[in-house]
Amino acid sequence: MNPEASKAWRGPRWGLAALLACLGMLGPFSIDTYLPAFTGIAASLGASPVEMQQTLSAYLLGFAVMNLFHGALADSFGRRPVVLAGVAVFTLASVGCALSQSIGALVAFRAVQGMSAGAGMVVSRAVIRDLFPPSEAQRVMSQVTIYFGVAPAIAPIVGGFLFVHADWHSIFWFLAGVGLLLWLTMWWQLPETLHPSQVQPFSTGHLMSGYWQMASSARFIALAFASGVPFNGMFLYVLSAPVFLGDILHLGPTQFYWFFLSTIAGIMAGAWWSGRLAGKIRPQRQIRRGFQIMTVVSLLNVAMNLLFPAHPAWAIPLIAVFAFGWALMVPVVTLLLLDQVPDRRGMASSLQACIGSAANALVAGAIAPLVMHSAPALAIASLLMMGIGVVAWWWVRPRLAL
Repeated sequence: MNPEASKAWRGPRWGLAALLACLGMLGPFSIDTYLPAFTGIAASLGASPVEMQQTLSAYLLGFAVMNLFHGALADSFGRRPVVLAGVAVFTLASVGCALSQSIGALVAFRAVQGMSAGAGMVVSRAVIRDLFPPSEAQRVMSQVTIYFGVAPAIAPIVGGFLFVHADWHSIFWFLAGVGLLLWLTMWWQLPETLHPSQVQPFSTGHLMSGYWQMASSARFIALAFASGVPFNGMFLYVLSAPVFLGDILHLGPTQFYWFFLSTIAGIMAGAWWSGRLAGKIRPQRQIRRGFQIMTVVSLLNVAMNLLFPAHPAWAIPLIAVFAFGWALMVPVVTLLLLDQVPDRRGMASSLQACIGSAANALVAGAIAPLVMHSAPALAIASLLMMGIGVVAWWWVRPRLAL
């Protein structure tokens, strides 16, 4: 924690939470906005469904790879420069996407978008832990998650509107405008929270030794799996949204928002409740509650999809409740993970994000295309990914000093 934290941020806590949420939302916002235009982009560029899926996979792969460096750079050069550089590159990559005339160009610029979009999410976690002690950090992390939920909720509405009333290029011009506005806001408002005494040297040797310290820690990896992999039980449906919502649930592009609004409402409610519980119950109890909710909902989701044809009236609420359980436990798990290496929290946040993003990329490129056309297959895959998180937490819980 920054020994001069009180001087780094003098405004209200909710103001900082809103600022950091704006950074964190950039990644999911640039996914959810263009999903309603999937079919239109494919028709315009003559792309196959597999090629269109690569625009997601390339984004997530770039997101995962660069996440290894965002935190290390922020530990060495400061939180503020890394954020400003990341948002600037994202804005330029969005312009490239808007100007793309082939699927190859779009995939390439989407990869650059992914490489830059993660800077805000990684650094925002480190900023929170720079400024607040554990229980207070959990409350701020929960507030960030609540605010963070607003953008993905409106993203598909904006994307569907732009696609229907303009064309798919306008979606990426819109993202470029969002990036420019965000850069100006961060330049004006974001403080530098890394204390000079906590600056780490930036060198290949230092970087590799830091990552080896974390990657060789079974507790660190288990916590990263417990927080990141269950997210894919919900994210799988986001990645499959064009098929799941359009072909299976028979919703139109302008109706996709029902799914996103419900899911984000679940995340926001879970994050709000997580903040309310901060300091009132033991961390492991709160995490256990989150996993219990996700387990019950996942089993019910599989049973319903095996017994009945998928219907929006029950399929969408089940995913929303799953999201509630995930948001209830993930702020606590994230803080436990960051505190495993208190002198390298930026790097720890990077590795956590990299592991989660690599799982996201695997799901987008390999798992989603295999299961997206079948509601029961989607439900079973979601259950299995949640189960990986349960096993990871079950193993690491007795090995933590809580």
